[in-house]
Amino acid sequence: MENFGRTCREVALAALFCVLFYLVATALAAVAVRAYAPADGAVLAINWVIKCAGAFLFPLLFIHRGRAFFKGIAAGVCATLAAMLLFAAIGGGFRLNALFLVELLVCGALGGLGALVGVKLRKE
Repeated sequence: MENFGRTCREVALAALFCVLFYLVATALAAVAVRAYAPADGAVLAINWVIKCAGAFLFPLLFIHRGRAFFKGIAAGVCATLAAMLLFAAIGGGFRLNALFLVELLVCGALGGLGALVGVKLRKE
């Protein structure tokens, strides 16, 4: 049971900090968007880069040995779902589109890869 608690704590911390990163980075990107007014495609690309960077970085930092790949996938998917719910609450509603499933898959895969890289870098 101790391993399950540690696993949940690692996944929750990685997802929490990833969502916080999404919020801060998206707010900073919104300032840049207002200043430079890029096309809508650029805004979508900026958001994808932010989500992909967070999904890779925070499992790299918070996930430790023992099925790291699967814990990283869980962290990436949980962070993506939590961010979607949070942005829906802030923005006033859900706007699911066909790219959301792709976003879940990509962020899950990047979370798993980030966790693997983190374990290899720490040589646990």
